Amino acid sequence: MSYVDEVLQDVIARNPAQPEFHQAVEEVLESLRVVIEKNEAAYRRDALLERLVTPERIIIFRVPWVDDKGQVHVNNGYRVQFNGAIGPYKGGLRFQPDVTLGAIKFLGFEQTFKNSLTGLPMGGGKGGSDFDPKGKSDREVMAFCQSYMTELYRHIGADTDVPAGDKGVGAREVGYLFGQYKRIRNVYEGVLTGKGLSYGGSLARTEATGFGLLYFVEEMLKCNGHDLAGKTAVVSGSGNVATYAMKKLWELGAKPVTCGERTGWVYDPDGIDVDTLIQVKQVRRASLTEYVAQRPNAVYHEGHEKGKDLWSIPCDIALPCATENELFLEDAQVLVANGCIAVAEGANMPTTPDATAYFQSHGVLFAPGKASNAGGVATSGLEMTQNSERVSWTFEEVDAKLKSIMVNIFHNVDDTAREYGMEGNYVFGANVAGFKKVAAAMQAQGIV
Repeated sequence: MSYVDEVLQDVIARNPAQPEFHQAVEEVLESLRVVIEKNEAAYRRDALLERLVTPERIIIFRVPWVDDKGQVHVNNGYRVQFNGAIGPYKGGLRFQPDVTLGAIKFLGFEQTFKNSLTGLPMGGGKGGSDFDPKGKSDREVMAFCQSYMTELYRHIGADTDVPAGDKGVGAREVGYLFGQYKRIRNVYEGVLTGKGLSYGGSLARTEATGFGLLYFVEEMLKCNGHDLAGKTAVVSGSGNVATYAMKKLWELGAKPVTCGERTGWVYDPDGIDVDTLIQVKQVRRASLTEYVAQRPNAVYHEGHEKGKDLWSIPCDIALPCATENELFLEDAQVLVANGCIAVAEGANMPTTPDATAYFQSHGVLFAPGKASNAGGVATSGLEMTQNSERVSWTFEEVDAKLKSIMVNIFHNVDDTAREYGMEGNYVFGANVAGFKKVAAAMQAQGIV
């Protein structure tokens, strides 16, 4: 049995009932086979892959908090510090009722390679809780965040572990978390990113993942003989990533025609009006049915069904920006049949493995999330730099640095794929390019 197969088998055995984590590890290690086989004896001797797929530290804790009626609740809190070989652990916090340890491990593992690709000195980590901020008052959210940070503060710091926001953790939650950290530690440092502009945040951070996604797509299309201008795009989700991806699509001359939420999706043949979407989802935190009420030609579709979801709308470009495993084989088949030329992941692992393989086998340009959605963490890294230097850059300065990073990521991924005779396979290129930097740092630092 090959070294890769041994490690894959071991991961499944040692991490039962964690399908997202198994899927992420398998996708990466399968890409790395050609690299591992060239150095198998040395990597096996040093147990490099075993160390790569095992988090350096897992912190699990209870989070008790009191609601507005005086009732006490207890949630699970997590922080997985996956790999710190190239810098402080870096990755978001996710507050959603379906958060599990397996999901956090998958995200932390992916984050390790994503952060490596940015070229910035950041290791991989992720955290969160099964707390749901939806429907909670500001006071209840504050109570939870303060309780969560009362444990987490022991394990993080500007040079140790720098969390950020993620699903369910926006500006409000980051503010409460930062305030409690500062209160307990009595230090003012860049321990969290995604902060408000009044207390150390960075301009362009809100837009960064969506903008970065389009900078990657624009470069990918250009290098493959296509122009983004004039293209039609279908986009899933309606959070920050989807919203600002749509805004940048308009700016670059393309037209987004869909968006979505948990309970359904919208098709707007006139193109999604981003200002209306922001008012509905970010200001009023309402359903997309309110968007449709303000747009005469827009249609709301209840639910999500394979092969009949928003991916069934004819398009040139598909941008899954909502959640993991949202684009299935049936959707891929419809997209290809409708002439889609490019798919780029704005979320983490939103495309199932068989759908990814279908795109690649049918000549569709496919950008994996660890490369194409790295703009958010890249700009978090830029926020860390500004905090360390006690300076604030303009929006234009941050945006220019973001675009440079995303263009460089594409060429690193593209060049790596070509180096190994896998031209156009950006999944392979991203995994190998991310791995090589992390592996070199791990080997240089000894058995730790």
